[in-house]
Amino acid sequence: MKIATWNVNSIAARLERVTTWLGDERPDVLLIQETKSTDDRFPASAIAEVGYQAAHYGQGQWNGVAILSRVGIEDVERGFGDDDPEARIIGATCAGVRVYSCYVPNGRSLDDPHYGYKLAWLGRLGELAASRAPGPFVLGGDFNVAPTDLDCWDPASFFGATHVSEPERAAIRALEATGLVDLVRSLHPDEPTFSWWDYRGGAFHQNHGLRIDLLLVDASLGKRARSGYVDRGARKGEKPSDHAPVVAEFDGVQNVGGSAASMNDGPGVA
Repeated sequence: MKIATWNVNSIAARLERVTTWLGDERPDVLLIQETKSTDDRFPASAIAEVGYQAAHYGQGQWNGVAILSRVGIEDVERGFGDDDPEARIIGATCAGVRVYSCYVPNGRSLDDPHYGYKLAWLGRLGELAASRAPGPFVLGGDFNVAPTDLDCWDPASFFGATHVSEPERAAIRALEATGLVDLVRSLHPDEPTFSWWDYRGGAFHQNHGLRIDLLLVDASLGKRARSGYVDRGARKGEKPSDHAPVVAEFDGVQNVGGSAASMNDGPGVA
């Protein structure tokens, strides 16, 4: 089974790149963030043309998350509840694997109220992870946190900023403490690798980036992982997202959990 996560930075602006990548790479499940789309404007029909069913939770020009699957989508769950005003998390079961696509708040600056919202939101994400049902589980997305200094091209340049602060990093460690594995880091423990590069200043070509897009998986999936990597090539070319997809491949997962891979609900937005 192949599962990926990608902050596309507007599905409307990146639709052709996304459908081309889906056609070339054929992940079973793609978790998408920052769609910047309402549900009624989400291009489900174009995605269905390349063989994927979609579940989307949108908010217009901001936020927005989606799950694209060619192995079925069941039991869709949107948001944390009515008290969270932003469309930042969606969950579903795909071929027996419970997956969540999340877009963690940016935080803006350490003295901004949005930073407090970010930490509270990460706390709720931790509660979700801790209360998950037994079985294969994937929590993927743009976490807007570089878990360690190895995930930042120049830690000194980010001193006193969001994305690298100790409370944010502690929240990621708390997620891992629920039994989740940061897959790419577990497979490449000493290798600097980034998933986001600023559009400005030639950051991508100089590899001045951050690893803020993560795939956190339960321990059983971690043991089945054949590979985990950032598809840096998807960041190249014209009008790319500022993020690259993070991809994981697992052996023997197709029917884990007892649910057959299917497209029972047909194409469209679930």
